[in-house]
Amino acid sequence: MSLKRIIGGFILGLTAFWLHTVQAQATYPNRPIRIVIGFAAGGGTDSVLRALAAELSNNMGVPIIVDNKAGANGNIAGDIVAKATADGYTLLYNTSSMVLSPSLYKKLSYDFTKELTPIALTANIPLLLVVPPNVAANTPKELIDYLRANPDKNYASAGNGNVTHLATVQMLKIAGVTATHVPYKSEAPALADVLGGQVQFYLGTANALIPLVKQNRVKGLAVSGLKRIEQIPDIPTLSETILPGIEFGAWSGMMAPANTSPEIITKLNGEVNKALQNPELRKKINATGAEVRGSTVAQYAAFLKSEAKRWGESIQAAGIQPE
Repeated sequence: MSLKRIIGGFILGLTAFWLHTVQAQATYPNRPIRIVIGFAAGGGTDSVLRALAAELSNNMGVPIIVDNKAGANGNIAGDIVAKATADGYTLLYNTSSMVLSPSLYKKLSYDFTKELTPIALTANIPLLLVVPPNVAANTPKELIDYLRANPDKNYASAGNGNVTHLATVQMLKIAGVTATHVPYKSEAPALADVLGGQVQFYLGTANALIPLVKQNRVKGLAVSGLKRIEQIPDIPTLSETILPGIEFGAWSGMMAPANTSPEIITKLNGEVNKALQNPELRKKINATGAEVRGSTVAQYAAFLKSEAKRWGESIQAAGIQPE
C-alpha cells in the first residue's frame, strides 16, 4: 500500500472520528445518564441528589439514574467515575469528603485533581452546634466559657477525619479552648451519646439535628453557615457570634471524568444551574436543611482547590495520620 493511500486513510479516519464526536456532542444527551454517589441511599446528600436528578431528567429529556456506591469515604464512587468513559453519561455526585481523602489516606486509587473535572457546586449542608440539656450553655460564647473552665470535657464526631471532627478542631483552635475528641463510626451512634449526655457537645449535620432541636431533645446553639436556617431562624450563626466570617459545611457538587469535552461540561453546568433555580426544587432542598448553591465551572474548580488546602491544613493541625 502506498504512503499516499495510508495517509489518506488516516485522514479519513480522523475526519470520521471528528464528525462522530461533533454529532454526539450536538445530540447530547440521547440516552440515560448515571450519577454515582459515594454514600448510602436515604441520607441528606442522597436526598438532595435525588431531587436534583428528577429535575435534570425532566429538563434534559432523558432518565437520570442515581447509583449509590457507598464506602471508603466516598472514594469507591470517585474511582468508578474517574475510570469511566469521558462521554458525559457517567457523572459523580461528590461531597466535601473528596478533598479530605488525599490527606487521610496514604494511597488512593485515583487523583481527583487529575482524573475528574468539575461541573458545578450544588448545595451545602450546614453544621449545627448542639449540647445535651444537662450542659450549662445556651449560647456559643457560654459553651466556650464552659470549656475554658472545664478542659476535660468531650465532643462527638461522626468519624476520625470526618468534617464533623475537623470543623470542631478548627472551631476550638480559633476560640482558644480544648476538648477531648470522641469519634464514632457514623452520625447515628454519635447522636445517641449526645442525647444520652455522654458527650458535652457536637457539631453535626443540620439535617440530622434540626428535628432533635425542634423536639427539645438537644439545645441548638449555632449553625455553621453564613446565614441562619429557615427551619430554626432563632438560632444564630457561628459567624455572627464567636467565629466572624467562618463557615463550615458538608457541601456537594457534580464532576465528570477528565477529558470530557468542554461542550458537554458547559451544557451540564448550564442544566445544573437551571435546575437549581426552580422554586420547587429549591424548596425541596431547603426542606432537608441544605442550602442551594450553584456555580460556574471555574468557580467550582477554584472552590475545590481552596477547600483541599483548608482541610488539608486542618487535618495536619489535628495530628491525624494517613491510614
